[in-house]
Amino acid sequence: MVVISSRDFRSNQSKYLGMAAKGQGVVLTTRSLGSFKIVPVREDDTLMTREELYSKIDKGIQEIKEGKGYRVSTKEDLERLLDSL
Repeated sequence: MVVISSRDFRSNQSKYLGMAAKGQGVVLTTRSLGSFKIVPVREDDTLMTREELYSKIDKGIQEIKEGKGYRVSTKEDLERLLDSL
């Protein structure tokens, strides 16, 4: 793991981002804000705000109320649902 200052990071961003992309630990330290671990965003990472998440949950609840959901009570129900995807 490499620990760097914010000044060093600003001067060598490509170098440190490349190191993080290859899996090496990179920690950025600042006097006023503390320390941050730099990690790449992966394909399976979810990037949304709390508001977006709550909006999606609310939409799902509304769809269930409108009868647009699926009830899975048995293994067979689950298999039918998975086969339909």
